Amino acid sequence: MSHPHRELYRAFIDQGLDRWLARLPEQLAAGLDRQRYGDLPAWEKAVSRLPALPVERQVRLDADTVTVDCDLTDSQRRQCENLLRQLIPWRKGPYRLGGISIDTEWRSDWKWQRVAPHLADLRGRRVLDVGGGSGYHAWRMSGAGADFVLVIDPSPRFYYQFQAVRHFVGGTDGGRTHFLPVGIEDVPSRLAFFDTVFSMGVLYHRPSPLEHLLQLKDALRPGGELVLETLVVEGDETTVLLPGERYAAMPNVYFLPSSAALCQWIERCGFDNVRVVDEAVTSLDEQRSTDWMTFQSLADFLDPHNPSKTREGYPAPRRAVILANKPK
Repeated sequence: MSHPHRELYRAFIDQGLDRWLARLPEQLAAGLDRQRYGDLPAWEKAVSRLPALPVERQVRLDADTVTVDCDLTDSQRRQCENLLRQLIPWRKGPYRLGGISIDTEWRSDWKWQRVAPHLADLRGRRVLDVGGGSGYHAWRMSGAGADFVLVIDPSPRFYYQFQAVRHFVGGTDGGRTHFLPVGIEDVPSRLAFFDTVFSMGVLYHRPSPLEHLLQLKDALRPGGELVLETLVVEGDETTVLLPGERYAAMPNVYFLPSSAALCQWIERCGFDNVRVVDEAVTSLDEQRSTDWMTFQSLADFLDPHNPSKTREGYPAPRRAVILANKPK
């Protein structure tokens, strides 16, 4: 069993997640299937070739840039940067690892700044981050004192990006932060375990949004907190946009409700204390192409003559953050 898997198994045992533990071998095998993901061996090799780091290092998980400062030689730094670039595109961040700045597509720190002031205190909590990408927000959750943080995301590229960051962070987080390459549908039903469940940037990709909300509720303990961030449109309780084949060039976007309609959906799913804590149009400074994400980004997906519209003619991306609680 590889070292990351060993740590994951140990964490599940420590947390008493016995019912889920039995499924881990199958889930890891499917999520990291070399036959299905042709680039996977190259990502795995890139992470495995990262050089051993000095024991002495300064780690900041509570800063806007997830930072690991350690003394590397120029040769080691070049080697690390070349290997980290083999995991491009980096979408969620930013990171600074051994003096290497990874300027990601998203300024995920801006999202965290909007979300964090409204959260129940994360200290000592068990947290699930659904669709967490490379794990940027998970590291910030650990930095805020969470006792156990689990990222789930079916992308093996994001899994290896997370493991690359783990290589730099080492055990300085107390082994509290983990990644499992699965989707929300792979979480055991009626788990009722997590104190806080985050779903940020996922709901609009789900053809059955109410089912997704119920899956999130299933994972929460009674009284636990849901943190939902998703695309919305302006309007009242009856407003829902169902885009055509693409929205902002994305092919897999389904329902974009108004925040008022979304609150009604969440209430219908049995949540209490539903409230919108933030809503804003996504800026071109928050999501953009960079040296670490060289593909098209938001600016390419908007109408060049009217940036308040997507190139398909829909309202430009607008995101809301909604919190709610599972009844006790």
